[in-house]
Amino acid sequence: MSKTKTAFFCQQCGYESVKWVGQCPSCGNWNTLVEELVQKDTGTKNNGWKDYNTEKRSNKTVSLGEIKTNEEERLLTNDTELNRVLGGGIVAGSLVLVGGEPGIGKSTLFLQVGLWQKDTTVLYISGEESEQQIKMRADRLQLINENFYLLTETSTQVIFQEIKKLKPQLVIVDSIQTLQTPFIDSSPGSVSQIRECAAEFQRFAKETNTAVFLIGHITKDGSIAGPKILEHMVDTVLQFEGDRHYTYRILRTLKNRFGSAAELGIYEMTDTGMRGVLNPSEILISQKEDQLSGIAIAATIEGMRPLLIEVQALVTQSVYGTPQRTVTGFDLRRLQLLLAVLEKRGGFHFGMKDVFLNIAGGIKVEDPSIDLAVLCALLSSYEDVALPQPICFAGEVGLSGEIRAVNRIEQRIAEAEKLGFEKIIVSKYNQKGLAKQKFNIEVVTMGRVEEVYQYLF
Repeated sequence: MSKTKTAFFCQQCGYESVKWVGQCPSCGNWNTLVEELVQKDTGTKNNGWKDYNTEKRSNKTVSLGEIKTNEEERLLTNDTELNRVLGGGIVAGSLVLVGGEPGIGKSTLFLQVGLWQKDTTVLYISGEESEQQIKMRADRLQLINENFYLLTETSTQVIFQEIKKLKPQLVIVDSIQTLQTPFIDSSPGSVSQIRECAAEFQRFAKETNTAVFLIGHITKDGSIAGPKILEHMVDTVLQFEGDRHYTYRILRTLKNRFGSAAELGIYEMTDTGMRGVLNPSEILISQKEDQLSGIAIAATIEGMRPLLIEVQALVTQSVYGTPQRTVTGFDLRRLQLLLAVLEKRGGFHFGMKDVFLNIAGGIKVEDPSIDLAVLCALLSSYEDVALPQPICFAGEVGLSGEIRAVNRIEQRIAEAEKLGFEKIIVSKYNQKGLAKQKFNIEVVTMGRVEEVYQYLF
C-alpha cells in the first residue's frame, strides 16, 4: 500500500506547508493555503525515456574547459513573429510556457503553428476541446498537414504512452491546468498537479530533445495560474495579450534562456487565423486628416525592433475638485512624475487639471524613451496647440527637467525616416558618435524641457 500524506499548498506561489497557516510565509498573501492529498509512489514512477533516443547523455563530472559548445538546434517555423519572439526559432528540447486571457487566441495560434510545420511530426494534446471542435477550427484556418496528430487526453500516463509510439518532434499541450498525473492524488488544476505535470514534461523534453509548448491560463491580475515555480522550471515564458475589442494581439517574451527577453511579436486576428504584422508602426499610428492637439509620436524599441507609436493626451479642467489621472498602456506613477517635472521646472499648473493618457493600438510600453513624447503630448493638450505633423520624439526625461540620452538612437532615427517623418527631437547627449549626415531626416538635439517647449510652441 502506498503511503498517502496531506500537505497545504499556497495557490499563489506554490509554497508547501505541513500545517495550515493564515498567511503564506513565502509570498505573504492571506488565506491562500489549500489542503491537498499528495501520494508518494516512487516504485511505479519511471521516466521511461532511456530507449527513446539512440543518443546517450553523459552524466559524468566534467571540467568547464572540456565542454564543447554548439549552436542550439533550432526549428524554424513559418511564423516570423514567433521566430523573433523565441530568439530565432524553436530550440530542440526546450520547454515553452504560453499564458494569456481566455479567448485571446492561444489555441488558434499554436494550432496554426502546428499545421504550418509540414516536415515536422507534431502532436497536439488537448484537454479542453473535443477532436471535432479542433477539426472545425483547423478547417477555418484552411490548413492541411499530414504530419499533424491530435490527442484529446488529460492523463499524463496515457499521453506519454502515445508519445512513445508516435515520437513527435514538437508537442503542444493545451492546457497544462487540465492535465492530471496518477502520482498525485489531487484534482486537476491544483498547485501540486500543475507542478508535477510540468515536471514530467520537463524531464521528457530534456531527455528526448523534443520541443514542448505548454499553454496556460492566467489569473485576474494577469499572472499565469498555478505556482510561480512553473515559470522558473520552463526555459521560455511568453505572454499573449491584447484587447478583445481590437483585432491586434501582442506576443511578449517575459523570460527566455535562448535569446532576448524583451522581444515583441504583433498579430492581427482574422477569420482565417493569426496574421503576423510585419510593419507594426503603420498600425500603431492612427490615420487622421486634421491636425489635433495632444498627439505626439514616440520612437521606441521593443527587443530588437524599432516601433513608432502614437501617444494621445487630454488635459481638461477638473470638475469634481479632485483631479483624475487615467492611463492606458503606460505607467501611472511615471505619468505623475512627468507632471511633477512640468509643474516644478516649467511652471505649468496641472494640479487642478484632469489628465488622460492613452497609447494607441492597445499596446503597453515600458521603454523610458517615450517620456519626451508623453511630455510633448501633455503640453500640446494643455496649450491646445497641435504639434507639427511630420515630427517624432525619442528621449528620457529626468527629474531636473533634462532630456537624457537613450540607447540605439540610430535605429530609431532610421525607422522614423523610413515612415516619412521630417524631424526627430532627441537628447543632445546622444550626439556622440551620431552621424547626422547619413540620414535624410532633420535630427534636432535638445538638452532641457524648456528648450523643447520654446521650439514647439
